[in-house]
Amino acid sequence: MAKLLEVNNLTTHFYTDNGVVEAVDGISYSVDEGEIVGIVGESGCGKSVSALSIMGLIPDPPGKIVAGEVIFDGQDLLQLSNAQMRKVRGNDIGMVFQEPMTSLNPVLTIGRQLTETLELHLNMSASAASQRAAELLGLVGIPDAERRLKDYPHQMSGGMRQRVMIAMAVSCNPKLIIADEPTTALDMTIQAQILELMQGLSNELGTAMILITHNLGVVARYASRVIVMYAGSIIEEGTARQIYYNPRHPYTLGLLRSVPRLDEEEGVKLEPIEGLPPNLIGLGGSCNFAPRCRYAIDQCLTETPMLQAIREETPPHHAACWRSEDLPNLVGSPAAAGG
Repeated sequence: MAKLLEVNNLTTHFYTDNGVVEAVDGISYSVDEGEIVGIVGESGCGKSVSALSIMGLIPDPPGKIVAGEVIFDGQDLLQLSNAQMRKVRGNDIGMVFQEPMTSLNPVLTIGRQLTETLELHLNMSASAASQRAAELLGLVGIPDAERRLKDYPHQMSGGMRQRVMIAMAVSCNPKLIIADEPTTALDMTIQAQILELMQGLSNELGTAMILITHNLGVVARYASRVIVMYAGSIIEEGTARQIYYNPRHPYTLGLLRSVPRLDEEEGVKLEPIEGLPPNLIGLGGSCNFAPRCRYAIDQCLTETPMLQAIREETPPHHAACWRSEDLPNLVGSPAAAGG
């Protein structure tokens, strides 16, 4: 399958009074046409900043993309002007932001926020855009769509607002959707509905998707490939099955062990990852996870591990850990790793 997006050595820094925050530190990955890729990690690991970097939405100052390429459909997005990027956003790449109440304009109706995108990118007339907006609301499961076009964001529930955000993201039939924590602040039932909706739209429209989340259960069900980030870097990448059944980085293992499981025996306690994420100012010279890692050795404290392929694993499975080859033996069977 053809590559739709290639991120190469993407590096984004924020310049503050306390120093340079290395929010995204040279990450590289790709997304194929029609593929759903999950990016996971705890808060502050660089997931959202990497997405905003792709979209050209990093506030400057204090942020700046200092290196890298973002090749989308054959062109480097980082070389485009602001006017050229505005044509890409919404048209070729749609984005679902974390919190719909702050992402939607509170003083414009839902209908106007949908029709504006259609008129701008698809040159639709006002009447045609309004008709298409109603169709989009119906597509994402909002009943009585024509009437709801006249509503303002505050008149809708959180789940409804998130559906509107998805409708806006797919309105121009984009080739890629970036969903940044699309189910934040929603209850579990609504979360499941939203995720099923997004997967259905991806399958129906053939749209690729980057699903950014801290919820490992989400990516297990919906993503074919998983990228694990820590301290601005990718520390493991593989298929969902590889990540869940054969994790090769202690951080990934820690994330899996801290998730409740239905097949766990009663009374078994979750294992939190000890310690705190590192300060992103002045990183380097060692493994960033080493201070929190129960398997760390001297090499981890003096050398930074690179993302390397695990031998004899097909399809490719990569981990940035000096002990990635030994980890299954250190923790026991794959099932014990949290698969």
